[in-house]
Amino acid sequence: MTEYTNEKLLMRIHISENDKYGHKPLFEALIDLFNSKGYAGATVLKGVAGFGAWSGRRDGVPRARSHRLPLIVEVLSCRERIDEIMPRICGMMNSGMITLGTVKVAHYCANIGRQEKLQELKKMAH
Repeated sequence: MTEYTNEKLLMRIHISENDKYGHKPLFEALIDLFNSKGYAGATVLKGVAGFGAWSGRRDGVPRARSHRLPLIVEVLSCRERIDEIMPRICGMMNSGMITLGTVKVAHYCANIGRQEKLQELKKMAH
């Protein structure tokens, strides 16, 4: 088990299901970006309801459309890595909001079997 109890920056990217980047859903493009940059992980959370700048009330009744449900893409990293990737993320977004907050990681347990396998492969490559 890896102990990981220092402070990190939590970035939450608030978007909607119908947001796109090129021909791809924005949330998928963001996940691909984080993966390609070697981030430890990212999570997409789907809301069941919500409203924001892209939505309002009509006739006094909130309109929830399934294709406009809110999504939050979360990623945790050090401030330097978040600062480095932020311009790229902002360039991918036409609407939405990004929030940042410092969090203390109380527990982190990586998949040890996978890490051992990666170390084994690295040794074999040398």
